[in-house]
Amino acid sequence: MAVVDSAFVGHPHALRLALTDPRFDACAVTGAFAVLPGARAALDRAAALAPAGAGPYADRLAAAVEADGTTVQRPELGTLVAAVPGTDAERAEAVAAVAAVDDEAVRLRTAVKSRDGFFTTFFISPYSRYIARWCARRGLTPNQVTTASLVTALIAAGCAATGDRWGYVVAGVLLLVSFVLDCTDGQLARYSLQYSTMGAWLDATFDRAKEYSFYAGLALGSARNGDDVWALALGAMILMTCRHVVDFAFNEANHDATANTSPTAALSGRLDSVGWTVWVRRMIILPIGERWAMIAVLTAFTTPRIVFYALLVGCAFGALYTTAGRVLRSLTRKAQRTDRAAQALLDLTDSGPLAELVARAVSHPARSLRLPFAVLAAVLVVAAACYEPFGSMTVVYAALLYALLSGDAVGAPLRGALDWLLPPLFRAAEYTTVLVLAVKADVPGALPAAFGLIAAVAYHHYDTVYRIRGGTGAPPHWLVRTIGGHEGRVLLTAVLAAVLASRAADFPVALTVTAVFVALVVLVESIRFWVSSGAPAVHDEGEPA
Repeated sequence: MAVVDSAFVGHPHALRLALTDPRFDACAVTGAFAVLPGARAALDRAAALAPAGAGPYADRLAAAVEADGTTVQRPELGTLVAAVPGTDAERAEAVAAVAAVDDEAVRLRTAVKSRDGFFTTFFISPYSRYIARWCARRGLTPNQVTTASLVTALIAAGCAATGDRWGYVVAGVLLLVSFVLDCTDGQLARYSLQYSTMGAWLDATFDRAKEYSFYAGLALGSARNGDDVWALALGAMILMTCRHVVDFAFNEANHDATANTSPTAALSGRLDSVGWTVWVRRMIILPIGERWAMIAVLTAFTTPRIVFYALLVGCAFGALYTTAGRVLRSLTRKAQRTDRAAQALLDLTDSGPLAELVARAVSHPARSLRLPFAVLAAVLVVAAACYEPFGSMTVVYAALLYALLSGDAVGAPLRGALDWLLPPLFRAAEYTTVLVLAVKADVPGALPAAFGLIAAVAYHHYDTVYRIRGGTGAPPHWLVRTIGGHEGRVLLTAVLAAVLASRAADFPVALTVTAVFVALVVLVESIRFWVSSGAPAVHDEGEPA
């Protein structure tokens, strides 16, 4: 339901922002107001009151709806005009202001995210926005472009899997094409305001599916040439996922914290005020644009082993840089974290039934000891996997100790300054243990099976992040219990290795069965959620007009 003042003067895109954005139940600009079904009752009540006062009726309705308790989104218009002139002179002035600004140019500019990487900003967005407009004028949807990007990346992975030089060259080119389409889908969504819950799910998951599929393609192609780089591919995936979890956990821990300032954050803000430092700091963490460009070029001209070495070095540096900065911020700020933040961190730890049992059964350490105990647990289980022979019961005992200490770590609310490190620490411990045991098995198929298992679990962790971001909370607890939680999967992998020590050739089969089970449970529930009416539309915004 929309109300527009008959004397409205403004740009079409200003009206479009107020009347057609599906993410907000109520939205308004001067002289125009619209509600979706979720706010219709509030509009009915406001209209029945016949709100009095000065100004356009649409503005008075919006104020009344807001006073009734419904949030009214008021988009930033920037140079766009939305006005209801009261006199002929004001009308002439408004008409002149409209004529002075190119509505379409503003619409194209704001289709691009205001904060993006150097490569994306200067080498992709200058023309991908026009591809987005071309798609919009032909009725294509963001979901269709997202799917085209995925299909292109999968074809690129298939070309890389040939192991031939022509395949690597074509794979590099197609990977860049896929990235252009990946940028285009978000720009198309912002250009045409085609936000959707399905689009949120596709956008949140397909980037990782494309990148990790390409890793697998490179590993397959390299194996055809006699060079086994599955361990490097798995290491790159682990490093990338853990780095993202650091970002997610830190942001959730400080999302709504009070007194959330620090000298480190102030220094970062001052550095951002110097133009060139902004781009340097964005580039050195190897964001997706720079990363995919590097992968594409190295794939075309070098070997998969060199690609993975570059990835591991670049991503390790980026992870150390961002993690160190976040640790310094956390130690120098006196933030008071909310119950919501503590719950989000607990959900991100992905603690299963064993950890829950321990958390209820034992007394909890002082907050200052929580992280050291968790670090000790992670180090012990990874070290046991590294230094003990495949199938050793010592690894099983270490996994049991890991479950005990990690469960104890999450027994009390996670409000400590560095408690946000627990989710990435648990991710690193779980993924690395699976990787090491697969390497120690030293049988064909073990590493590809471990790659599949970690990919399935990583999808679950990304799915959890985007549900929390959307404000709907983590996946249902039965799902986490069904797939065991991080400590349950670590223990299961250690037990499988011990049971199959004399039949190591069966270990890849056991990992594959586990991977298929986790993938089926997680995907079915994830798809059910993201296509439901209650799923959030999680999208990055462009800059204000």
